[in-house]
Amino acid sequence: MRIDLVALERGVALLGSGGGGRTDTAATLLRMRHAAGHDIAVTPVSELPGDALVVAVGAVGATSALTEKLPGGHEFRDAVGAVERWTGTRADAAMTIEIGGLNGLLGLVAAEQLGLPCVDADLSGRTLPRLNQFSPVAAGRELGPVAFGEPGGQVLLLDHSTPVQIERTMRAVLTLTGWGVLALAPIPARELADCAVIGSVGAAAELGRLALALAPAQLAPAVGGRLLAQGRVVEVARRVDPERPDNPGFGRGSVTVQDAAGMLLRLEMENEYLLAMRDGVVVATTPDVLAVLDRRTAVPIACEDIRHGMEVAVLQLPAPSFWTDPRHCGPVAPRAYGIDSDPVLLAGQP
Repeated sequence: MRIDLVALERGVALLGSGGGGRTDTAATLLRMRHAAGHDIAVTPVSELPGDALVVAVGAVGATSALTEKLPGGHEFRDAVGAVERWTGTRADAAMTIEIGGLNGLLGLVAAEQLGLPCVDADLSGRTLPRLNQFSPVAAGRELGPVAFGEPGGQVLLLDHSTPVQIERTMRAVLTLTGWGVLALAPIPARELADCAVIGSVGAAAELGRLALALAPAQLAPAVGGRLLAQGRVVEVARRVDPERPDNPGFGRGSVTVQDAAGMLLRLEMENEYLLAMRDGVVVATTPDVLAVLDRRTAVPIACEDIRHGMEVAVLQLPAPSFWTDPRHCGPVAPRAYGIDSDPVLLAGQP
């Protein structure tokens, strides 16, 4: 299935929910591939043999460091090769670990570098900040073994560790390396329906196609979402939250938007926009996607870029059905981020 790169880039930016990293580097690599005569395409899970092994890959760490410590082109091969040797398997296809932000495009880059088809699925359905939030963990599977390759050529492999231990170890390593790529143990295609978000690449491209054609107020209902507010950013507050023992050093903050009638909408954010309140009442939360768009250009605005005085539209977009399932919602619900609130979703509370 061919993918429109322009639409996909806008779609993954929206699914970043204010995070996920900039898409510029990966988009440039894909444009070069397209200019060389290659199609940008994904393979539906249904077209894979049931025993085909799919390896999930993606970048982790400070994605902004990609422009300072450029990839050498060996990182994905190093990481996937390590996990293949450790497990005694051979990957038949690749998919991205998360469809939101940079990794939504990087999965296609990685698949080409590995010489593998890119599968229309991922492990997040949006952007998620922690490895122990990925869909296999929510489905009750182990996350390891995982292999980490960094730009300097070193490879780290973790096994016999819980998802929380893997997350903590990777955060410690990333303080030294800045960024790197991750490869998880290959998953049989027949098992993906139970532990992955199926069709997420195609869905992101369709979301992006609509976003490029419609104004924000039209986009929300067109995709089953809703417009939460249109107005001016009147306050941005940022802070460090050292009291949470599960917080790996992520900054916290809030954004307040005032509409033309004077009503206030407050967004709580970490790496992503997590919760929206109107007049003190929670009206939307993760795992639904909260997206802030520039009212003039409709370009998504990242948490790190939001500023006082911006004219914005705030959208609530529906989470993938995987995350609205009560069996899976816990790792991505507000309390997983230290926010004392039940989920408030478009699909109803799980």
